[in-house]
This record gives sequence, structure tokens and C-alpha cells, in this order.
Amino acid sequence: MERGKIGIIGGSGVYNIEGIELIKEHTVETPFGSPSSEVIQAKLSGTEFFFIPRHGKNHNFLPSEVNYRANIFALKKMGVDYIISISAVGSLKEELPPTTFVLVDQFIDWTKGKRERTFFENGIVGHVSCADPIEKSLQKVLAESCQSTGLSHSVGGSYICIEGPQFSSRAESHLYRSFGASVIGMTNVPESYLAKEAGIAYSTVAMVTDFDCWKDEHCTVDEIMAVMKTNNENAQKLLIDVLPKLEKNKPDFPRENAIGVMTPKERWTTDHKEILDVLLDK
Repeated sequence: MERGKIGIIGGSGVYNIEGIELIKEHTVETPFGSPSSEVIQAKLSGTEFFFIPRHGKNHNFLPSEVNYRANIFALKKMGVDYIISISAVGSLKEELPPTTFVLVDQFIDWTKGKRERTFFENGIVGHVSCADPIEKSLQKVLAESCQSTGLSHSVGGSYICIEGPQFSSRAESHLYRSFGASVIGMTNVPESYLAKEAGIAYSTVAMVTDFDCWKDEHCTVDEIMAVMKTNNENAQKLLIDVLPKLEKNKPDFPRENAIGVMTPKERWTTDHKEILDVLLDK
């Protein structure tokens, strides 16, 4: 499989970008089950990319029900080495108001253990560093496109990932603020960590919709929907700008998964080899 391809994981709104050309839908089988949907091959601004709607085409998977392993494995199998994650979040900081795009660089896992979070199991042991879960060179390309398109954005900060589907209590929201987290969401863990295990450069565009519930500020449903509409329009502007830039200048990055597998090759079964041949392919 030819490598170096670009992947996007996000909402189904990606379909609605003006000028998008849908090429093909790929049914990709993985050892971890089915992805959230077919892998959609498309072209935008002359640049080809592969897309998975995280919650399914009809938004029918809860955050805890998303098959994160299958999504990441399917993209890797298609040759994807760069993933742009588009995610809606709540803000935990006054200086990050709604419609801000936060290019986070860290994650705090506050999920409850319901999610399959590693490819290494059933006789294969692997330990991959997630000290830097965001690939800085990819984040830099995204920041440059935010700047050139005039989008309100902030670089850096931590994304705390909660289980959901309920939003936080006010007490929890204040607790998360005390951690120093910048934004709160429900989907980027274990997605980002699995990308590290797969040797894929991963960067998040966290789109702020509200102030969570720590800020005593009433929002109507209409106001939130208006923010989401603006965020989706801005995400489309960003992708139109960033995809050709990334295609022309794909950054090199370290693949720490290659040194993470502890089980000797002579102990790999046929099933292990099927998985590791994809994960370690570069």
C-alpha cells in the first residue's frame, strides 16, 4: 500500500464542503471489527484524502460505542500517515470562547474503562510512548492555515476526555478546570493514543461550542446550533486551505511504535503478523 496519505476523522458535515469530489467508498475489514462507516475516498482543492465520520454516517454511535481501533486500523491499512481530527468541545477557560479552534497538544484520559484502547493484546505486548500524542509538525501546518484563513484559534493546551454521553456536573467542570485543562470532549481518547500505536501523525482541531457548565451563563439551543453552524463552516474553510499545503509539504515525524513491541518476532502468530504488518508499515 502506498503510504503518506491524509486522513480526516470528524463529523458528517465534511460531506457538505463546496467543491468536494467523492471518489469511492471502501469497505475495510479489520481484525478489530468494522469502522464507524466505509472509508470515504474524496478530493478537495485537488488533494485526495480518506475520511471516516467518527459517529457514523447517521450519528448513531455514542462516544463510548465508537470502534476507535477499527477506525485507526482501517485508515492505516488504506495508507494514511497523517490524521486531522475535527472535534466539538466545551471550553474550560475564559480566554477560549465559542468559535475558537484550539490546537491542543496534550490529553487527559478521564474515561471509565469502557473503551478498547490498545492494539497490543492476546500474546503481543507493546508499550508506545504517548508523552507527545500530537505531532507538532502537523499541528504547525494547521496553525498556519488557521492564521491564513483568519480563524480565531489558539495553539497548545490539554483536552480532557470524559466518558459521556452525559455532560459534566458543575462540580466536575470546576474540578477539570483545576487540572489546568483547556477544553473538554468525549472522543479523542483513545483515538489519539491508537494513532501513536499505529505510527500515524495525529493532530486535533478542537472546535469550541460553549463554556461547558462551569461558567454561569445560560445558552439557548438556538445559540448553540448557531455556533455549531459557524464552526462547521470554519472547519470547511480550514480544510480547503490546509489539505493542499499538507499534500505539498508532508512533514517527517518519528514513529515510536516501531520500538514499542516487546514480544519477539519468533513468537508472533499469523494473526499477530497480520496486525503488526499494518501497524508497523512505513
